[in-house]
Amino acid sequence: MTSVIPTEKLTKKDFSSDQDVRWCPGCGDYAILAAVQRTLPDIGVAPHQMVWVSGIGCSSRFPYYMASYGFHTIHGRAPAIATGIKVSNPDLTVWLVTGDGDGLSIGGNHLMHVLRRNVGLNVLMFNNRIYGLTKGQYSPTSEVGKITKSTPLGSADHPVDPASFALGCNARFVARSIDVEAKHLGQVLERAAKHKGTTFTEIYQNCNVFNDGAFDAFREKDVKDERQLLVEHGKPLVFGKERNRGLRLNPKSFQLEVVTVGENGVNLDDVLVHDETNPMLATLLARMPFPAFPVALGVLYAAEAETYEDRVAQQRRAGAERFGKGDLKKLLHSGETWTV
Repeated sequence: MTSVIPTEKLTKKDFSSDQDVRWCPGCGDYAILAAVQRTLPDIGVAPHQMVWVSGIGCSSRFPYYMASYGFHTIHGRAPAIATGIKVSNPDLTVWLVTGDGDGLSIGGNHLMHVLRRNVGLNVLMFNNRIYGLTKGQYSPTSEVGKITKSTPLGSADHPVDPASFALGCNARFVARSIDVEAKHLGQVLERAAKHKGTTFTEIYQNCNVFNDGAFDAFREKDVKDERQLLVEHGKPLVFGKERNRGLRLNPKSFQLEVVTVGENGVNLDDVLVHDETNPMLATLLARMPFPAFPVALGVLYAAEAETYEDRVAQQRRAGAERFGKGDLKKLLHSGETWTV
């Protein structure tokens, strides 16, 4: 992100545009927008130093509601546009908003390459496991057997897990949060903003019109303590109302297992400690099957690596030293030319 710090304290209002926010009443996107606009003043980047890029979908209205630069691009191609912006002007802080359909279906190939290249972008994927804008078709993250307008007998597809996909693409920052968990989401967004390189944050987002309650099994207040695992670097992987359940690595199968501290000789030292720099642990956490295991939320993986835009800048400098300053006119008139 840019190192220029505004001299005056920014507020949520500084990042809110004059456009009427229009999503379906009760949509989780409202909560995400509010969390983003509350968090941005704390990262030290002014609106004019920031660009929001989106593709197509309900989430892609985001640039209209941000008082910053923005591009509402085409379906699935937001990563390509955002990459061009960041490489052209590395001082800009670039955020990319996408959905599970926009990012993992038509845009899966573009998303894969922006993650592996480690371009300095912050990717927010709103995952509601449905196509909302086009009125309720199943998406790449919909569960097997999902009955929708496009799958009246139930989906035969196995879904993509976005966090696992990102890790498989060699993303250096992968996190998860939930639309209505404002405090947690804000903390994750702040971590993402401070990370150098591509960040990928999956946000479970409720579509109350076409897929209402998709995440209630671990999102609702009466169950979330037992079904959410909030990971923090350097802290034991424990959960539950009594904070006495945890994850242990079985030494024989090398698989995670849920244990209860104080039972069967298990103590807190037996519980795994989260290491966000360990990609293998991050993969295990991302792929835990629910409801046998809780849903892991927070920063699953974070590791520093050289960014794509830095490597491109190095190549430009090396090319100028080797070949001299470029001359566009000379280039256009070099070699074989003809007049039409």
